[in-house]
Order: sequence, then structure tokens, then C-alpha cells
Amino acid sequence: MEIVLVVLVVVFALGFDYTNGFHDAANAIATSVSTRALTPRAALIMAAVFNMVGALLGTGVAQTIGSGIIDVGERPAHTGLIMVLAAVVGAIVWNLITWWFGMPSSSSHALIGGLTGVGIAGGITVHWDVILDKVVIPMVFSPLVGFGLAFALMIALLWVFRNANPHKVTRRFRHAQTVSAAAMALGHGLQDAQKTMGVIVLALVAGGFQATSEIPLWVKISAALAISAGTYAGGWRIMRTLGRRVIELDPARGFVAETVAASVLYTTAFAFQAPISTTQTITSAIMGVGSTKRLSAVRWGVAGNIAIAWVLTIPAAAGVGALVFVVLDALIG
Repeated sequence: MEIVLVVLVVVFALGFDYTNGFHDAANAIATSVSTRALTPRAALIMAAVFNMVGALLGTGVAQTIGSGIIDVGERPAHTGLIMVLAAVVGAIVWNLITWWFGMPSSSSHALIGGLTGVGIAGGITVHWDVILDKVVIPMVFSPLVGFGLAFALMIALLWVFRNANPHKVTRRFRHAQTVSAAAMALGHGLQDAQKTMGVIVLALVAGGFQATSEIPLWVKISAALAISAGTYAGGWRIMRTLGRRVIELDPARGFVAETVAASVLYTTAFAFQAPISTTQTITSAIMGVGSTKRLSAVRWGVAGNIAIAWVLTIPAAAGVGALVFVVLDALIG
């Protein structure tokens, strides 16, 4: 029975990875498409490729997810696997809800919320210190850093190019956005595909098929392919929210937002192994560059709705995950 549950967890985890790809594809390409730096199809292909490359570059975030949130080993293998499955289902459900309404919520926090919910419902150890240090604190500071850096860098660029020909500057930054969008896609793969790797390893450990949190090569490749395929499927609803409804972007502001967001993603993944939200980071950077026009240029009502989705994500996914665990445990536990 354990082998069947492990297979189910792997399938659902890769399904989550796929939804993560189409849910968060907008993170990498919304600004480039909205400024016409890239066509939608070219942007999707580029984002899919660099998502795959990014997924293979590190494992620090995966190990945080795989061993740092809950201890499924405290329960029998059968129950532990049900818990991991319920957590993934909770994250998928929240991803689909927010995708349907076009809200750029965090797939990362949905997964962490699902794991936390099943941990509470299953009566096992939840590492609240890790959640505080590597989830909550980065959740608060990464948008602030993204906003502040994007605002400061945009002000600096406006000063540097204050006497330049506007048409030439726009054309150059439109070309530069190809690079910054690729960097953003690479950072998204580096962060988000690793979270699926962590869940699969968590299932392998819970089922007794692996003793450590080391990430096998087949897990890396499977997660990379799933998120890449999901990215290519697109995320047009959320793309409209990020690319148009928050702020009307020009190529220079799109370049700055993507560059700052990608830098934050790399820093947190390599230096802190913290699973931060790519959605929060790019959205806050977009708001930062938009504020350099004038504060009223940012549609703060839309931004407020996005913030509400951010706040609700962890508890909502936790609730769904806990409910799914209770139901599955009663049916097959």
C-alpha cells in the first residue's frame, strides 16, 4: 500500500508543479509581454526553458521543504504519506482558486500552508521556528526589499538617462528586457521547482524508500520538466493582473522590476535556502517602479486585493490540507 501512496504523492506533487508553472508563468513574462519586449509565445518558450534550467541549479530550498516544516516520520509510513498527499492537494486547490480569479498568490506559501495544516491535524511536530525564520520573515521583508530596491534603482536610471533620447532609451530597454525576463524565469525555476522536489523527497522518506533528504536526480529532472510544461501552458489571467491592472509598464520599468526580483530570488535561494514567494517579489517590484511615476499611478485597490490573497494563502491552504487529511485518513487510513 505504501508504494501506491508514494506513487500518488509523486503524481500529485508533479501536478502541483505543473499548476505552479501556469499559475506563476506571469511572474517571469507579464512585464515583457505588456511592454511588447517579447511576443507572448516567445516569452512562454523562453520562460519554460529557463524555468527548467533554474530547477536544476540548487537544492537548498528543496531540503528546507523536505525536512524543515513537519516531521512525518513521527507517524507510521502509511499515515505520513496520507499527510503529504493531503498537503499537496490543499496547495493545488488554493492554486486553482486564485488562478481562476486571476489573483497572483504564492504557490510556495500554499504548499507550506498545506504542510502546516496536515501537521496540526495529524498531531505531529511543526517546526514553527523554521516557518518563522524561513517563511514568515522573508514573506514580510522580500516584498519590502523588492519595492524599495526597484524604486531606488528606477530613480537612479531616470537620473542617468534624463537627457537621453526617449525613443532610443525605450528601444534599448526593450531589448534588455529579454535578458531580465530570462533571469526572472531562471529564479522562478530555482525557487519553485525545488519545493516540489522537497515534497517528493518527504514522501520517499515517509514511505521508507529513502533515509536522507538528498534529492535524487530523477526527482530533479521530473520537477524541472513539470514546471517547464506548466509554464508553457501559460497563465493569462494572472498575466493581465501583473502586466496591466497594477500599473501600465514601460520597458525601462519592466527591466528594473524583473532585475530586482530575480536578484532577490537568487539571494534568498543560495544564501538563506528560504522558500520565498516569486509572486510577492515581482509584484512588489512592479509597484516600486510604478511609484516613481507618481503614487497614484499604481492601482492600490488592485494591490490591496493581491495583499489580501497573500495573507490568506497560508491559513487557507492549511485549512484545505487539514480537511483533506481528515477525509483521506478516515477513508484509507
